[in-house]
Amino acid sequence: MSSQRVLHDHFFREAKRNGYRSRAAYKLLEIDDKRDILRKRDYVLDLGAAPGSWLQVASKCVGPRGKVIGVDLKEIDNLHLDNVSTMQEDVTELSLDTFGDDTVFDVILSDMAPNTTGNRTIDHHGSVRLCHTALDIAATLLRPKGNLVMKVLEGEAYKELLDRCESCFAVAKGFKPKASRAISTEMFVVCTGRRDDMPKPMDVAPASPTSGWK
Repeated sequence: MSSQRVLHDHFFREAKRNGYRSRAAYKLLEIDDKRDILRKRDYVLDLGAAPGSWLQVASKCVGPRGKVIGVDLKEIDNLHLDNVSTMQEDVTELSLDTFGDDTVFDVILSDMAPNTTGNRTIDHHGSVRLCHTALDIAATLLRPKGNLVMKVLEGEAYKELLDRCESCFAVAKGFKPKASRAISTEMFVVCTGRRDDMPKPMDVAPASPTSGWK
């Protein structure tokens, strides 16, 4: 058995042992450990939140005085966590009206991914489009100095995406957690310190619900 397979199985077993809904929990745990994304009392928006493992991690990190809202096209089974609520919605339709005129978030998380086709180029561009959608949402719903974490599949449009992130945040860097498979092009863009003058949403066509996300 390869060392990568052993590592994959380790995170799968750990997720089951610790009650997380998927091994993806360990990706966010490592990101937060390295970059200090989530803090007590934070107000967090999780995009593409199903099945809920990132909601579980965020719930623990923000504590009982924090709040986590998960949004996904799929219904998310009840997590029975007092500081977590979920919405079955299309993230491209989120606005200030969705949460209330004075609502802003301290952190936005996006584990959204396109429904894969098996074509790496198509899947990559679908992933980047979802990241631009998350950035558009952050321009409206993320407070100044807030943080954003987005999953992306690497490819030719990654540099342009990272350039946009760097124009919107004090720091924006790519990161590949140990829980991500070595052979996968999956990585995460970790953005900290939303700029006060973050540009308004750019003219990028969002990924439609028909292309979907997981």
